Amino acid sequence: MSLAPACGARAEAPACRLVSVGQVTTLAERPLVERLGHGPDARLLIVNCDDLGSSHAANVGVYEALRGGAATSASLMVPAPWAREAAARYRGEDVGVHLTLNAEYDVYRWGPITQAPSLLDGDGGFPRTVTDLWDHADLDEARRECRAQVERAILWGFDVTHLDSHMGTLQLRPEFFDIYLELATDFGLPLRLSGASTERTIGFPFRRLAAEEGVVFPDHFLHVQGPGSREAISAMLPRLRAGVTEVYVHPAIDTPELRALATDWAPRVDDHAYLTDPHALTRQIDEAGITLVGYDSLRALQRTGAT
Repeated sequence: MSLAPACGARAEAPACRLVSVGQVTTLAERPLVERLGHGPDARLLIVNCDDLGSSHAANVGVYEALRGGAATSASLMVPAPWAREAAARYRGEDVGVHLTLNAEYDVYRWGPITQAPSLLDGDGGFPRTVTDLWDHADLDEARRECRAQVERAILWGFDVTHLDSHMGTLQLRPEFFDIYLELATDFGLPLRLSGASTERTIGFPFRRLAAEEGVVFPDHFLHVQGPGSREAISAMLPRLRAGVTEVYVHPAIDTPELRALATDWAPRVDDHAYLTDPHALTRQIDEAGITLVGYDSLRALQRTGAT
């Protein structure tokens, strides 16, 4: 029987049992909600907070949303200036790694923790745009940087639950997706992936490739351009499809720091209000009969290969 490792054999990666290719095919044929122990018509929702570690305001906002709001998971930007402070606040919440190869702000900068030359732009930080990164990054340096980010999050004490990609850099080009998928298999972690309808636009079958490696990912994904997700999520919830859907938000509290660094500070503050106000997203979810889940349940499924 041909065997494909659900996780790699590296010392820093979790030990996971081998899953046969035939078993992966069988698992992929069963709806994810059923594999998670729910009925076929269940509607499960992951509410993920992006950009943990990007600022002190984001750290406070994200943890408030996780501990007292509607958020179920978050994603840490390991190279960002406030990532270590985010680690100091961690109490075992569902946190993944927001693999970061870009620094989009003009004057608020961060760069590779590996100091990789091809991942730096002219002023010493990551490239500001995805295209600039794609045009200049050495793939081996990008691979080492992303692996180092996961390893550092683990070193800081995070029980990493999933991987996603800041600005979608690793999801939209096949050569970079290879890095993304390699890390998911090596560390036994589920991935954020856009929906099946986007494969034709992006140009390669990334969902099939991930499934063939035994990687678990949500069925659906709501893409919102930039911070400020209240309107899009509110419109989507009443018509949420059966399966597992991920939505993402960028919560932060209103501080002088946030206003100074981010021109989009106002929608970040509104995301925080939307998540923490019990009469907002929480009530909408309850009224729609939707079940909240985190990425930790997807990780458990991936690592056990449960049928």
